[in-house]
Amino acid sequence: MSDSSASVQSGHAIPAGHRRRLPIGVELVNDRLAHARVWAPRAGRVEIVLDSGRSTALGPDGDGYFAGTFEAAAGDRYRFKLGDDDKLYPDPASRFQPDGPHGSSAIVDPHAFGWTDHAWRGALREGQVAYEMHIGAFTREGTLAAAANEVRELARIGVTMIELMPVAEFEGRFGWGYDGVGLYAPTHLYGVPDDLRRFVDTAHDCGVAVILDVVYNHLGPVGNYLRAFSTSYFTDRYDNEWGDALNFDGPDSAPVREFFVTNAGYWIDEFHFDGLRLDATQQIFDSSSEHVVTAIGRRAREAAGRRQVVIVAENEPQETKLVRPIAEGGHGLDALWNDDFHHSATVAATGRAEAYYSDTRGEPQEFVSAAKYGYLFQGQYYHWQRDRRGTPGWGLPPAAFVVFLQNHDQIANTARGLRLHRLTSPGRMRALTALLLLSPGTPMLFQGQEFAASAPFLYFADFEPELAAAVRRGRAEFLDQFPSIAGMKDRSVLADPGDPATFERCKLDFDERRTHGEAYALHVDLLRIRREDVAFRLQQPGAVDGAVLSPVAFALRFFTPDHVDDRIVVVNLGADLSRSSFAEPLLAPPEGCDWECRWSSEEPVYGGTGTRDLWPDGLWRIPGESAVVLRPGPCRPRPSLLVGRRTA
Repeated sequence: MSDSSASVQSGHAIPAGHRRRLPIGVELVNDRLAHARVWAPRAGRVEIVLDSGRSTALGPDGDGYFAGTFEAAAGDRYRFKLGDDDKLYPDPASRFQPDGPHGSSAIVDPHAFGWTDHAWRGALREGQVAYEMHIGAFTREGTLAAAANEVRELARIGVTMIELMPVAEFEGRFGWGYDGVGLYAPTHLYGVPDDLRRFVDTAHDCGVAVILDVVYNHLGPVGNYLRAFSTSYFTDRYDNEWGDALNFDGPDSAPVREFFVTNAGYWIDEFHFDGLRLDATQQIFDSSSEHVVTAIGRRAREAAGRRQVVIVAENEPQETKLVRPIAEGGHGLDALWNDDFHHSATVAATGRAEAYYSDTRGEPQEFVSAAKYGYLFQGQYYHWQRDRRGTPGWGLPPAAFVVFLQNHDQIANTARGLRLHRLTSPGRMRALTALLLLSPGTPMLFQGQEFAASAPFLYFADFEPELAAAVRRGRAEFLDQFPSIAGMKDRSVLADPGDPATFERCKLDFDERRTHGEAYALHVDLLRIRREDVAFRLQQPGAVDGAVLSPVAFALRFFTPDHVDDRIVVVNLGADLSRSSFAEPLLAPPEGCDWECRWSSEEPVYGGTGTRDLWPDGLWRIPGESAVVLRPGPCRPRPSLLVGRRTA
């Protein structure tokens, strides 16, 4: 960070001892004075223009930066005038855009909020149950204030970490947030910046961590004014799926890196976030000696100080170096989204192995391997892409893999935004939910999943007509890869992403916590078991093993010290499984014990038909489309059987 504390303009010097929090943007010096710093190497001169009409010229500050002080107070609005251009531009590092990305920027005092989380020590990777949330669709109101009112209930049922979908300012009245353009400004659609602070503060009071989904691989197509300040923000040396790639390693890339690395620390510092989720890291291109992803992680931890933060990466090619230690050539992050688990579960639930699901079969061995090793593809051939996929995950702890049955992308990719419980049988859904929530990985729920929400989650984005039409076409073309839903486009079944009704349909109805009480009880009880049973809490490498019991059934054994309190999860995705015995040591109970049923997905409280004796006449009988949890119990009396003696 450059030290601009000596910048002087219009007779105003920054008082001795004052130091900027960020290297860019506008910050208050006192109640009547502010300091601005902006990178605009293309401009011969830069002025800051208040909405009141008063303007102040900023002085050169080296390396294309301009800086200076001016009279202003918190809440005042301003824009920049660049060179001879008569147009006024919002601040690239604006902390708030009250009227959206095209309007004036507002001066924010980050010290004004009264935090109450002084005893909060952040979040560790282990022991988390994550919950993906879109603020706009989580409640009917679609505001941070309304969402904050629901956090205590999430904590009660066992959620420990909220993962907020992007909140950086974006174009339109609604959207997913991945087309952000004001990366320092919490979108005005959900409230003011202090509402975001209050949401995080409330979560911490409830014992819940909050991490933020950030997009450092591209900017949105509308409202992105960075090029007016410098074309060096972008590069054509890399192909990016969503537009121009960001310039992290080319000419004039140092200020670009500073802009994004600083942003990572900003969210941790000024909003007390407990970490970040980095979107599509495979599209963050950098050949520098220190990859910008490493720098982002380092800055986030520095900003947290004594607090612990968790940094999660989405990475389509499954590069495990992202979570390897920096000293070992990795990037030093904490966890990775595990799409392989999702793909296997979806195929097991629906029977459809198509498009990017086509290399998984939803077979028992896949679930055993996912529990033991995380990713299923760690460098072997992947037919869908006609190439190798993944890198080795040896030695990585289970908690480094975030597993899920649903997320924002995958629900929307069903074309009609259908949640998984709409695509499979109730029994299979209960069994797969048990597998997820007792997984040795880090389980993640998507908002409303815990009560089988009837609301779909569709792709929605509010753009002007020409771009909106292109978005509709692009969405339809993307879905062409799924043969099972290709006909929907011809029948005009696909929802229009730009229609406000599409967005409104995605909002949750919390009355369904009651009306869908069976699904809610299932999630509440499984999360309680995860907390209470030490076997499920350990999340240690090598603490789980598994066995295939049939073409559609498998068992996972969760180990404890001395194996005296082990647990077994049996998942049967087919018909009733009846066997006289299993030649499988993982099913052997601790010495002097027999297994007893700790929990069953077939209990009527969850919508099942009841759980009968799992060992009638001493034999095994696992109900069809179910999951059961076994724990050590007293020995059962054995039935008297007439058996032949082996002769010599």
